[in-house]
Amino acid sequence: MAGQCTTGIDTGFVTLGYAKVAILGVVQGITELLPISSTAHMRVVPAVLGWRDPGSAFSAAMQLAALAAVISYFWRDVRRLAVGSVSAISRREFADPDLRLATWIVLATIPIALAGTALSSSLNTCNSPLRALPVIGWACIVMAVLMALTEILARHRRSVENASLVDALLVGLAQVGALIPGVSRSGSTLTGALALGFKREEAARFSFLLGIPAIALAGLKELWELHKVHLDMHGWSILAVGLVVASISAFAAIWALMRVLERFSAWPFVIYRGVLGVLLIIATTNAWLV
Repeated sequence: MAGQCTTGIDTGFVTLGYAKVAILGVVQGITELLPISSTAHMRVVPAVLGWRDPGSAFSAAMQLAALAAVISYFWRDVRRLAVGSVSAISRREFADPDLRLATWIVLATIPIALAGTALSSSLNTCNSPLRALPVIGWACIVMAVLMALTEILARHRRSVENASLVDALLVGLAQVGALIPGVSRSGSTLTGALALGFKREEAARFSFLLGIPAIALAGLKELWELHKVHLDMHGWSILAVGLVVASISAFAAIWALMRVLERFSAWPFVIYRGVLGVLLIIATTNAWLV
């Protein structure tokens, strides 16, 4: 299937071929988990290189690579929450800390699940106006400002172990902002957790753990959508190459993010996002990029 738009689903990544998708897989993997917006880079990098937009379906499906990286990196946390929750339920100890946190993560996923379902017709369709570069540019700038404010005003003292249901729900609501291209799921949840006073590395840990269900749902939903439009074996093999490459680069991105937050702050990402947003606005205003 060589078509670029099938029953409303953008399958343009198929026409890019293996090599270009592998390169975009590296970019997607790195930017999906850093708070700098993978969608922004999936639009900017192909535009700069003169390639076609791989489409929102590609970006959404690539989230499964991020899921693999998050589960691998935070395996101890994921295993503890899963095993601890099952054990607590079997013992009927519903006040168990692991079961409580796992329940909160599920509840915090409801807002983005509902919003994503309601907006799916405009988010992942061909030529979605939300993927326009000016929209992405302004989203980058707004998030840079919000992240800067959390660095200046927040206390950075709390850990995941003393998080509350209200914390989880507020970060879950912040996650809804990630549906706007350019905002970034990790960026919105990290900013939300920082604003609630979590230590920088704990905010990232909370962000990633809370994002696991949302990332899984988004990726699996997009795979189902691609299955429904009868993506052929050639298309699936190209997608598989992107997933493998993206999962490796995503793991490296988590490692780098945790080191930066542990030793420094979120300021490097604030500056990067701000500069990227301004450059996108200038480039689109002067028709250098479309």
